[in-house]
Amino acid sequence: MMSESNKELVNLVWGEKNGKGLVDSIFRRWTQGFVFSDSEPTALEQFEGGPCAVIAPVQAFLLKNQLFTSEKSNWRTCQEDEQKEVLCETLGNILEMAGLNNASSYCLAIWQKGKTTTETERELPAETSRQGEPPTALAAEELGFERFHALIHKRTFQSFSDLKGAICDNYSMWRNRFGVLLFLYSVILTKGIENVKNEIEDAEEPLIDPVYGHGSQSLINLLLTGHAVSNVWDGDRECSGMKLLGIHSQAHVGFLTLMESLRYCKVGTFLKSPKFPIWVIGSETHLTVFFTKEMTLVATEAPSDQARRIFQAYDPEDNGFIPDALLEEVMKALDLVSEPEYVNLMKTKLDPEGLGIILLGPFLQEFFPEQGSKVPESFSVYHYNGLRQSNHNEKVTYFEGTAVMGFEDPRLQTDDTPIKRCLQTKWHYVELLWNTDRPPSLN
Repeated sequence: MMSESNKELVNLVWGEKNGKGLVDSIFRRWTQGFVFSDSEPTALEQFEGGPCAVIAPVQAFLLKNQLFTSEKSNWRTCQEDEQKEVLCETLGNILEMAGLNNASSYCLAIWQKGKTTTETERELPAETSRQGEPPTALAAEELGFERFHALIHKRTFQSFSDLKGAICDNYSMWRNRFGVLLFLYSVILTKGIENVKNEIEDAEEPLIDPVYGHGSQSLINLLLTGHAVSNVWDGDRECSGMKLLGIHSQAHVGFLTLMESLRYCKVGTFLKSPKFPIWVIGSETHLTVFFTKEMTLVATEAPSDQARRIFQAYDPEDNGFIPDALLEEVMKALDLVSEPEYVNLMKTKLDPEGLGIILLGPFLQEFFPEQGSKVPESFSVYHYNGLRQSNHNEKVTYFEGTAVMGFEDPRLQTDDTPIKRCLQTKWHYVELLWNTDRPPSLN
């Protein structure tokens, strides 16, 4: 029988079960471990739709470690012992981030109470075969949703060093077919169930969609930033007296979404301009990763970038302008001269027709004229999609290409692919030249 604490965790992730069969079918899609591709030793495979909400962020942080932390000369080569090291380090990084604003402890969700990892493995089918249907579904059918969750228990660690040791000790568990879910549960338990509930906009909405099996934006943000907020804009906003939580600091790896190109949302600077040039890419149904080694793309925030971010905080509808009554507040927030006489002078200059609005472009040009872009004209880029069926010959590998900046003339545009439309929400005039005949898929 499932314990009360496990029921609380299950309800947060899966919601109140309205149809056991429906939940079980989605549960089976999520039952897989962190498995490396035979064709690309640093790339994780995804067997079915759904768990990309965990796998893609883990892949992004893994690439951060390989590209910018590891001392290896070739980030794409990885022996089995190195795979263990980089995966455990990556899982530890995400758990540490989730626990930063929590109490002084960390948690792991361990499966099979009272049994060793070796004993657990003997009860499960052999490791995933890459031929035909992955036995992940078979394992879920054998074990079942209820029994699996009844056999989970929480282990608590008072120090991060103890946690790191336990992550490595349970390496085979992360690799086995419940590894992705157990890691997600570990992040939630480390963060604290109540803390997660307090950050989600609608606490009744489960982290995994009960109909389609996709991870919510709150789940994605939790993995990317350690905060389970439901929005992707910078800072908090007020709407009809309700406080809507957003992202509060620059993320280590970023997030871009095709939904922004369709005007459904706007990603803030903290996710759009992360500390490392790695972005999880969201489409309507799937998450992939776009990355490069070009660190100049994520240089320290320039004054003009800061000004744009603060101006847009006063323009929540993304109209490209603010009422002139807000100009003084914006200037104060940017530590500009803000005496009333000077502000009125600027209102006249920035709004000569007396329309009562201040446009973003003229504002930036007046106070933060172009300082020259540091972005190179071209640089190598890569794209990762963990779904085998989305890769050539169903082999998970990185798509390689070249990004070219600055072609504003529409006659020089190469294509209109989803990935380019998504990247244009950050770089308006980017062109992508891929080394393969077909562009990478976002689905």
